[in-house]
Amino acid sequence: MPSSEEAVHDVAEPSVGKGLMRMSWHDLLFMHWPVDAEQLRQHLPDSLTLDTFEGQAWIGIVPFRMSDVSLTGIPALPWLSKFPELNVRTYVIGPDGRRGVWFYSLDATNPIAVRGARWLYCLNYVDAAIKCAEDDSSNGDRWIHYDSRRTHRNQPAAKLRVDYRPTGPAFEARPGTLVHWLTSRYTLFSASKSGRLFRGDISHPPWQLCDAEAVTHENTMTEGIGVVLPATEPLLHFARTTKVRASAIRRVS
Repeated sequence: MPSSEEAVHDVAEPSVGKGLMRMSWHDLLFMHWPVDAEQLRQHLPDSLTLDTFEGQAWIGIVPFRMSDVSLTGIPALPWLSKFPELNVRTYVIGPDGRRGVWFYSLDATNPIAVRGARWLYCLNYVDAAIKCAEDDSSNGDRWIHYDSRRTHRNQPAAKLRVDYRPTGPAFEARPGTLVHWLTSRYTLFSASKSGRLFRGDISHPPWQLCDAEAVTHENTMTEGIGVVLPATEPLLHFARTTKVRASAIRRVS
């Protein structure tokens, strides 16, 4: 199994040109746990290799919200372009040697966006009821309250209730570090029902990350795929916002 040092790692962003879509991501919380590799491999296509960092596999849960989601060159529609989203993901190497992300699930509140993404990107987008709000406590700290419950028909139940906030100044992760390996991913892989593998690329400025803290009240996001999260606290990072361009997907042979 290739490690982080053995596979081809495209450090530079792939070229997406104007891209098929544009969007902005806000208030992301990267929650990462080291987990048993065999649990993750069970749900990966055979054409993908599970990526590891120094031999350790990781799973990520990423709550955030989106805005300005639209096809390139088309004005964003207010009732379609803003909604919260919640991803469960791991890290893989494609048959082309490209490092990327495999999404086990992508929960979102907009049913049109869910079905459009399932069709355009062959991703496991599912319907969910999500509330995302922020407040300022008396001492000026900014907490984000995130409450998600999956509602998609014939999909495993999944919930996440978490409060989180940044706790330090922004920084760019240094190449070669675990944080960079976890977050600096510009490629996604997906598969059709017939098993065809696809690749899509994104482009955005380097993450401006902060250390973060979180209080998790409920988390069943990985139960449907049989992944048991360790009892230890997750590795946490926060990102305020970034603008993203996304290519169309293309088949990977």
